[in-house]
Amino acid sequence: MKLHALVSDLETARVAAENGATVVQLRLKNMPTFEVVERGRAFRGLTQRLGLMFVVNDDVQAAIRLDADAVHLGTEDEGLEDALDAGLQIGLSASSCAEAAAAAEHAPAYVGAGPVWATPSKHDAAPPIGLDGLAEICGAVSVPVVAIGGIDATNAGDCIRAGAAGVAVVRAALEASALVEAIDAAL
Repeated sequence: MKLHALVSDLETARVAAENGATVVQLRLKNMPTFEVVERGRAFRGLTQRLGLMFVVNDDVQAAIRLDADAVHLGTEDEGLEDALDAGLQIGLSASSCAEAAAAAEHAPAYVGAGPVWATPSKHDAAPPIGLDGLAEICGAVSVPVVAIGGIDATNAGDCIRAGAAGVAVVRAALEASALVEAIDAAL
């Protein structure tokens, strides 16, 4: 859970995975399922070869077809029951204690909390929750919390000290080794 690399290209996934990412999350927005599956095969092969958790973002059917370990669903995404029926682990998004508590009722592998800080990677993101909001969410649930939103090597340790089990990054995925170093220093 320590470092989730949210990626859309295989080279970034490879660099992140080889430099300490513990989870590779395939993030292909607004793409049909068949295309996510087609592009996702190489990502699945990479994660299997390196023994990493493979998560598909938003698309339960693609996660099932790719034999992913998990699917990550946002608060508006559908398919939770299908994911659970298929035996997938789930990650669920939350930007408040109430959303985190509701997510925890489904026994997710983790709750993705954020955005902690403003991020250009997600245009429809909720307002930033800051470290105080992250700490509140971490204290409100017993499942691991993964911080997301505006995180890089300069602030990843702050998220861990606020109670997060790990961090998720998009833009900073190529900085995996520096992120791992910052996370380990905060543990």
